[in-house]
Amino acid sequence: MFVGHALLAFALVGGTAAVLTDRRIALQLGIVAAVFATVPDVDMVYALVGLVGAEGGVMGTVSSFWAASTAVHRTITHSLLVAPVAAAMAGAWLHGRRSEAPWWLGVAVVLGAGLGTVATLVSGALGGAVMAVFVVAAVAVAEGVGQYTEFGSRATIAAGFVGLFSHPFGDLATGEPPAFLYPLNAPLVTERVALADDATLHLLGAFGVELAAIWAGLLVAMWLLERPVRAAIDFRAVVGVGYALAALAIPAPTLDFSYHFVFSVLSVGMIGAVPRVRFPNVAVERPDAVGAALTGLAAVTLAGMAYTVAYVLV
Repeated sequence: MFVGHALLAFALVGGTAAVLTDRRIALQLGIVAAVFATVPDVDMVYALVGLVGAEGGVMGTVSSFWAASTAVHRTITHSLLVAPVAAAMAGAWLHGRRSEAPWWLGVAVVLGAGLGTVATLVSGALGGAVMAVFVVAAVAVAEGVGQYTEFGSRATIAAGFVGLFSHPFGDLATGEPPAFLYPLNAPLVTERVALADDATLHLLGAFGVELAAIWAGLLVAMWLLERPVRAAIDFRAVVGVGYALAALAIPAPTLDFSYHFVFSVLSVGMIGAVPRVRFPNVAVERPDAVGAALTGLAAVTLAGMAYTVAYVLV
């Protein structure tokens, strides 16, 4: 859901801002929200310990990585209570860097230190270390906002809050539910949201949710850029339909065993980057980034739909 988190936040903020202001500012605000939406997943940094001494080739390394990630993933940094504090910290840091009132930097430091202290008291040294990485990442985003945009602290706090607050909801259908109310020991959601009783259909449903979030972000981006969507999608995306044959060739994927499906279905999207050959002059035409992305996404979407139909029928 990493890409989906970012593009969902982009769609929410960019689409809303476009109603209130001009499209250029809305596009920039959406990007800020999208970057903030990726920050909670910095807790995956701890999973790097799973790569040390991993055995079993590529699949063994991937399994070790995800196994190590469960120690802190979707807990400390995915809290709805942490999100507003982190957004306020980022806004205070930006204001302090731009204004002649450096005490705002002190406010940001106090908020960041408070988050780290609480995480350490509740989750030990590991929790404190992960929260420290989270705080540094949020401050880094604020630095980027200050360097590349003219947004003030209020806009940064608002965009940051939407990005951070929306992130954990995208994880409800995959893995363990996030610790929405951390550091409180009061689970808001105790079980993963089941999209289907069948494990494979559940995975395909979660994959569809991810694709929907990505489409939402890209469609809003195209609207803000005033570029037609249909013209950007090449007809070659229909090759994705052929992925239906994978239902006969690979084991049925589940959340616990999905790498073969994910890697193979995403590879279908490479069709978007393949140069087109125009006849009769045999001219090679390379697609631009937007066309490659949308054509690839359309191919992957068709591939997922075709595989689902084939799986149900077979």
